[in-house]
Amino acid sequence: MSRNEQRHGFNEDSETLALLRSPPSEAALAWASESVGAVVDRWEVLRGGMSSAMYVVAFSGEPPVELVLRCYVRADLNREEPDLAVRESAALRAASAAEIPTPELVAVDPMGERVGVPALLMTRLAGRVVWDPTGVDGWLQRLAEVLPAVHAVESGHEPVGVYENYAQESYAPPKWATKTAIWERAAEVFHGPILDEVRCFIHRDYHPGNVLWKRGHVTGVVDWQSACIGPPSVDIGHCRANFLGYAPELADRFTGFAEEALGTQFHPWADIAALIGMLDGLRYRPPRLAGREAIEAAVEHAVAALTRP
Repeated sequence: MSRNEQRHGFNEDSETLALLRSPPSEAALAWASESVGAVVDRWEVLRGGMSSAMYVVAFSGEPPVELVLRCYVRADLNREEPDLAVRESAALRAASAAEIPTPELVAVDPMGERVGVPALLMTRLAGRVVWDPTGVDGWLQRLAEVLPAVHAVESGHEPVGVYENYAQESYAPPKWATKTAIWERAAEVFHGPILDEVRCFIHRDYHPGNVLWKRGHVTGVVDWQSACIGPPSVDIGHCRANFLGYAPELADRFTGFAEEALGTQFHPWADIAALIGMLDGLRYRPPRLAGREAIEAAVEHAVAALTRP
């Protein structure tokens, strides 16, 4: 597993990762070709997806066209969430109104009748993912300044869904925890009411791996499958959770920029929602020592903030 995959939250076994990096099926390429009305010239696997296989597909023509094909190949997720492609297509339509570049939906096979698995075809955005910027504070600030554009989206009648915490197989503290009582209290909060009462359109999976850059500027935001109506602090909390795991010193700095950009305070409940919502991965494939310490400190801080008289 590469370093970037560890940062990106990859907690899957080798068999699942191999499935996510497998070639596209002939049925998927035929459907994509028919949807565009052009012959597929070539394709390549995009590394990055956890819930689906992602490909860049190039089509013949003048000028040639490159699109992104997403195939939901994981049978376990399709059983749990059979409407993933439906929700993502709705989210893409809603996000198209944002004042930031987002992929445009080209075609969807919502139940996999043509492809064999649910699939989407969408436009490809320019830019690349940046994990190691040269100017960290400028990068964090611009990363934070994307959020107001996301949260201002009016989803209208699009069935984007409503925020729910990510369920886990177990809510037992990870073996590396040094303050198990704190983790147990956090799990209780996680199962309680959503304490951030504000609601808006959120990305739900916002972190550096889903933001594209070119020459220091954001060129787009991708991976909208989890977008929904929910608390704005969730987007900050999810990004914080990624930072806490691999670069703990960036989490609070990003939060400060996000609070300034949004004009609101980060709700500590969102740290619990994000980190307890990652418990399975934290338990089976823990981060390095600095990340473990930062994550436990964040859980402790959030519990204390939410239980003060």
